[in-house]
Amino acid sequence: MYEKYGLFIDGSWSGAVGGGAAPVISPVSEKPLGEAPVAAAADTEAAIATAERGLAAWRARTAFERADALHAIADEMIRRKGEAARMISSETGKPIAQAEREWALSCDQFRWYAEEARRVYGRIVESRIPGGRFEVTREPIGVVAAFTAWNFPAALVARKVAPALAAGCSVIVRPSNQTPGTAMVMVDCCRAGALPDGTVNLVVGPTAETYAPIMASPLVRKVSLTGSTRVGQQMIRDAADTMKKVTMELGGNAPLIVYDDADLRTALDVSVPTKFANAGQVCVTADRFFIHESLHDAFVDGFAARAKALKLGDGLDPAAQMGPVINGGRRAELEGVVKDAVKAGARVVAGGGRAAAFNAGFFLEPTVLADVNDDMKVFAEENFGPIAAITRFRDEDEVLARANAGDMGLSAYAFTANPARARRTVAALKAGMVGINSFAMAASEAPFGGTRYSGMGREGGAEGITDYLDTKLAQVVF
Repeated sequence: MYEKYGLFIDGSWSGAVGGGAAPVISPVSEKPLGEAPVAAAADTEAAIATAERGLAAWRARTAFERADALHAIADEMIRRKGEAARMISSETGKPIAQAEREWALSCDQFRWYAEEARRVYGRIVESRIPGGRFEVTREPIGVVAAFTAWNFPAALVARKVAPALAAGCSVIVRPSNQTPGTAMVMVDCCRAGALPDGTVNLVVGPTAETYAPIMASPLVRKVSLTGSTRVGQQMIRDAADTMKKVTMELGGNAPLIVYDDADLRTALDVSVPTKFANAGQVCVTADRFFIHESLHDAFVDGFAARAKALKLGDGLDPAAQMGPVINGGRRAELEGVVKDAVKAGARVVAGGGRAAAFNAGFFLEPTVLADVNDDMKVFAEENFGPIAAITRFRDEDEVLARANAGDMGLSAYAFTANPARARRTVAALKAGMVGINSFAMAASEAPFGGTRYSGMGREGGAEGITDYLDTKLAQVVF
């Protein structure tokens, strides 16, 4: 499955120095999908050196040439959408329809940033010196390292590679060891852009051989991470030694508020498939469900009925609506979260354990817990799985205070029919993104990111390219 790819360094695919390789395990069958190369430190150092050479050639291209290259990459991605979706589904277990949508959103990133490449504007500022002026220009920051997680193995790579290329940067992609093939397909599509050798590179392997050389190198000027808060904190500390710029999209523990005036059916119809998409392994998905006491019982019953009706299965089966979680360790952790909640007084309304119909695969039933309180681990911490924890509330001030409890601030949601209440809620919630009667956050044209322990910087939108640029001021006098 990975034989025709490998590590991508200096414009070509190759094996690792020393021939190291490791199996990539299917979350559906628990068997190897194949073996992917495992980079040695020498491979990563070679990628850094070639990225520095590629940077010199790529940043010399005009904005219009860079835009044409990104459009060519998007064209190739569209041509290979079937191959890519199968790879995404095979590596993550997510349903093929969700994999196809993820690849389409990834294509959008290259389309959007192809046009943003043409709009990296400077400005002229009048000087106090007679005959002078200030010229403000924007320049590529340099070599960029992109570290991505496994849950969206295409979209997370595209969010980093597309703006980096649009800005004129070269990039080293370090995908998750659990989903390297998806990144390999995308990097191979980048060849359609006729980029200078070394502009895009890919290394896969353990921390000591990939992460450590990148973080120690003064040639790498920016790192972008999608991952956990703990890893992000360590990366910020490591980046300080060489003063790298950082962008962090970290964890979340999103609240969902259903007010008493909400359309109950719409809230249920939208929130259930969103919660259990990718088996709940979505950083922006709702984890904490605050339901007004007048709607609480009906919401719990409706949510549980819809959860029980979801069809679990191999993501490559078009009928499957939810696949497995990524690995056995993750499933065991989630089982522990449910057990702890029940021990503390929560009530299992749907699911709660392993899916009995499967002899293999890391399947966990879509789980709904009621009678949850704010101190339970399932509520206080991001569960990152197919677990919906539901509690009730009485008034607006109360629920907003409870929703803002904790350190995370990635996304938050509310359902209401009252525009004034919607505005108050948006203003009050401490999150980088707020959805009112909607969960649609991930779009190439919109800035994506969080506040507080959920990270810094933005990906997507006009804001997404700024972290890949340095601002230069020139005082010109004639």
